[in-house]
Amino acid sequence: MATWLITGCSTGFGRELASAVLARNWNAVVTARDPATIQDIVAGHDVSALALRLDVTDPKQVASAVKEAEARFGAIDVLVNNAGYGYRGAVEEADETEVRELFETNFFGLVSMIQAVLPGMRAHRRGHIVNISSVAGRMAQPGSGYYSATKFAVGGLSDALRKEVGPLGIRVTVVEPGGFRTDFAGRSLRQSKHTIDDYAATAGARRKENSSTDGRQPGDPARAAQAIIRAVQADKPPFRLALGRSAVQRIRTEIDTQRQELDAWEETANGADYPA
Repeated sequence: MATWLITGCSTGFGRELASAVLARNWNAVVTARDPATIQDIVAGHDVSALALRLDVTDPKQVASAVKEAEARFGAIDVLVNNAGYGYRGAVEEADETEVRELFETNFFGLVSMIQAVLPGMRAHRRGHIVNISSVAGRMAQPGSGYYSATKFAVGGLSDALRKEVGPLGIRVTVVEPGGFRTDFAGRSLRQSKHTIDDYAATAGARRKENSSTDGRQPGDPARAAQAIIRAVQADKPPFRLALGRSAVQRIRTEIDTQRQELDAWEETANGADYPA
């Protein structure tokens, strides 16, 4: 029976994924900063569910959660790093303290979880690490530079990680959703307190876009959870898993644009080498 440890289960992808895992009669370590928000998920699953308090920015809570999970179920088969939040603000507008807090959760918290589960996964020579990123980990929009920076960091780390742990029987998948009806663009979204008029048409427009689209995104978190499970169960799971039509279209456009620019500047690029 597979054991999943999922961070950030109070809402969104984490909540739906935890529910889907338990519905399949697998074990689930369901975590949130406030355990009261996840009691309904674990209700009726006394044997297969373990609800824990977990703030991924607290090293003691990270170590304790992994220790309790392994003591209860023997091993962690799948780690899903879902905890995180969005941030809006032009690069010049953002507050340094807020940006550092964003990285502490979205990137360094994810790193802490990975480092905590890897000893057990290496010992068993199996496991799957699923890092929830975003389409913003492939391209950035005005006003989302810092959020994208955290997700680009997740992508780069994950790419190296998969090459390090793949020979040990451990798999890595980066999930890149487009717009989904979670709390991301609503309650969970943070924005810079300081605004500059010169960015009203760029970063400012992005702020307004979020307030107008929240709750009307095309993506279904429950279907996303099933897609993630399908990828984890695959004989050859993807390294990058785009979720939602908008994500597929935007990523494909970005790849095409990058290829066109690379081709246009190939001669100049090649000319930077020493002569043959």
